[in-house]
Amino acid sequence: MRRLDGGIAMGVAIAASLALVVAVGASFWQVLGRFVFQAPSVWSEALTRLSLIWMVLLGSSVALRHGAFVAIDLAQDLTRGRVRRAIEAVTLMACLSMFAMLFWYGWSMAVRVRMQEMAGLEISMSWAYAAIPVGSVFAILGAIVHFLDRGRGREIVA
Repeated sequence: MRRLDGGIAMGVAIAASLALVVAVGASFWQVLGRFVFQAPSVWSEALTRLSLIWMVLLGSSVALRHGAFVAIDLAQDLTRGRVRRAIEAVTLMACLSMFAMLFWYGWSMAVRVRMQEMAGLEISMSWAYAAIPVGSVFAILGAIVHFLDRGRGREIVA
C-alpha cells in the first residue's frame, strides 16, 4: 500500500512539475513572439493559463500530503496526545468537506462547459475545469495520507 501511495504521489508531483514547464515554455514563446518577432501567438496565453491551473491544483495535493500548507499551529502546539489528534481530525474533516465540495462543483462545471471551446487552443473548456475534480481527488488522498502518517508518528519531509 505504501508503494502505491508513493507512486501516486510521485506521479502527481511529476505532472504538476511538467505543467509548470509547459507554462514557462508557453510564456517564453509568447514574450519571444510578441517582442522579438513582432508576431504574437494566439495559443500561448491560453496554454499558459491552462497549465498553471493544472499545476496549482495538482501541486496543492502534493503540498497537502507533505503538510506544507500554512497553518495556524497554536492549538496544536499547546496540546498533546488525544486532544492534538482530535484537532488534527477536525482539520482533516474540514479539508475533506472542502475538497468534496470542490470535486462536486468542479465536475458539474466540467460537464456544463464541455461544448465550449478555449479561445486560442480550440479544445473543450472542460479540460481546464477537469483540473478541479482531479486535483480534489488527489488532495483528498493527500490529506488522508498525511493524517494517517502523523497518527503513526511519521512526518513526511517536504
